[in-house]
Amino acid sequence: MMILGIDTSNYTTSTALYDSQAGEVTQRQLLLAVPHGQKGLRQSDAVFSHVKQLPGLLETLLEGQPPLSAVGVSVRPRDAQGSYMPCFLAGEMAARAIGAAGKIPVRAFSHQAGHIAAALYGLGDLELAKQPFLAFHASGGTTECLLVRPGEEHPFDVDIVGKTLDLAAGQVIDRAGVMLGLEFPAGPHLEKLAAGSESLLPFKPVLKGADCCLSGLENQCASLLKNGAPPADIAAFCQTAVGATLLEMAKIAVKTYADIPFVFAGGVMSNAFIRQMIAGKIQQARFAPARLSADNAVGAAILCSMTMEEEPC
Repeated sequence: MMILGIDTSNYTTSTALYDSQAGEVTQRQLLLAVPHGQKGLRQSDAVFSHVKQLPGLLETLLEGQPPLSAVGVSVRPRDAQGSYMPCFLAGEMAARAIGAAGKIPVRAFSHQAGHIAAALYGLGDLELAKQPFLAFHASGGTTECLLVRPGEEHPFDVDIVGKTLDLAAGQVIDRAGVMLGLEFPAGPHLEKLAAGSESLLPFKPVLKGADCCLSGLENQCASLLKNGAPPADIAAFCQTAVGATLLEMAKIAVKTYADIPFVFAGGVMSNAFIRQMIAGKIQQARFAPARLSADNAVGAAILCSMTMEEEPC
């Protein structure tokens, strides 16, 4: 089967083609343009940008390819009641139009489930979806440690083991990056800037049980900048603090769920420094390739293929 995946997240227009027989994926994606100095886009602007970018990506992706068998698309942030974000409407509209025109099935999933599925594909272990495992979804909109099990209504049933009580990890990184004059989204730029620092500023993670608080980190970065700290040192402090916080949350989860795999997904987990911090302390930690950690449509295509395989002939 040739499965098309579409994901129009907050800051990436993403398409993917999954050849289920060969097990291979092809991606085409573009970041949304955010004016310099801004910390994001209004949802109306994000939807408009997706509508402009999606046709060209699809034309390039599908040129010369065999007919499609189905379409998988992200239509909501999470599989939870009330989970909604307008930017996903752009992808859903395109998916339903393609499905109707080609008379092929369209399957809808959550953005979070797509991140998890893309991570499993990147690890070469889709069979893991058939058993319980831990998943850490750390991105610009989400910081959650999840107990994941095979689902009935959705591909995965998830219970939140730990979460942020204020800002998401990627949100703090983006805000600190913009504060330092970096482009938004700031993750890759902040990581590059931090590599030039030799400073190890102290930071103590703020946790309430298994949950974390990250808003104080933004204030600390602003204070360092006001007091004349070098930008590279502020960048290093920010990413080290985020990594330390996620590590402490992971340690708490492992105390309860010590014998099951632990998968890390989401854009924050493409940061090599943060990955190394966690990998050195959590024995069962497994990380998707960086290209499948950030927002992508691969997960939607994979989930579509998995659900179709489960359907009776």
